[in-house]
Amino acid sequence: MRQIFYKRTGIRDTIFLILGTGLVAASIQCIYDPIHMVTGGFTGLSIIVKNLTQGIIGEGIPLWITNLVLNVPVFLFAWRIKGKRFIGRTILGTLLLSAWLYVIPGIDLTQGDYTLAAIFGGCIGGVGMGMVLMAKATTGGTDMVATLLQHRLRHYSIVQIMQVLDGLIVLCGFYVFGIRAALYAIVAIFITTKVSDGLMEGFKFSKAAYIISDKYELVAQTILEDLERGVTGLRAKGMYSGEEKCMLYCVVSPKEIVRVKEIVRKADPNAFVIVSDAREVLGEGFQEYGK
Repeated sequence: MRQIFYKRTGIRDTIFLILGTGLVAASIQCIYDPIHMVTGGFTGLSIIVKNLTQGIIGEGIPLWITNLVLNVPVFLFAWRIKGKRFIGRTILGTLLLSAWLYVIPGIDLTQGDYTLAAIFGGCIGGVGMGMVLMAKATTGGTDMVATLLQHRLRHYSIVQIMQVLDGLIVLCGFYVFGIRAALYAIVAIFITTKVSDGLMEGFKFSKAAYIISDKYELVAQTILEDLERGVTGLRAKGMYSGEEKCMLYCVVSPKEIVRVKEIVRKADPNAFVIVSDAREVLGEGFQEYGK
């Protein structure tokens, strides 16, 4: 059973990696590149290089060539410092991205509209990057450079270093293509980050309820019977009154939280209830592990 699980997971990760790199490449080739929007990373540098070499080498150096050439020395350093196991999937992700950039034609889907480019480019690229990360891989570029620099600059996190690197690339885009493209690029980066984070964390949000009531037994029993949801009793002490209390804790769906509040209100109008978001819930009745 374990072998079957790992085999299915490997197939799923491969599919996610192929589709994810395809979406990232589509956002670059069909949205960002036609209007010269540099959103960071080696692909952003590739757009700058293509523009600077136009007229010198035909329509400029193709994006896939620059992306591949920039990644080669980075992978050689990573191989030496981190070992081959670390960069295995990232090599595949980089090769797939370069292949997609070669295959996908450069069609301007937004017809020069920067607003549409920032929104749809961010969404498409965000979904693609989220799928790549869910496959436990990256597409190389500034991600890998940041990892290597963090090996020397240990007092900075990888995310902080990557933000500086991408910021410098966007700044280069500002000098080459102007402030308008750079400002919209920042919007696209923000959307990409939010979409990829949402995909990684999952969209199945739940609600967590903390209930402090003198009639905790009635509240707990009603939730167990009516909603068929588990309830946990936590020992608590009121620091003002000094009284020992039982605080109930339960996690339910967003729709069920309305029913929970009704149950508490009917059982004890004086109860104290705290409701918070539960970003990701794994286990029986919610999302299964490994999915």
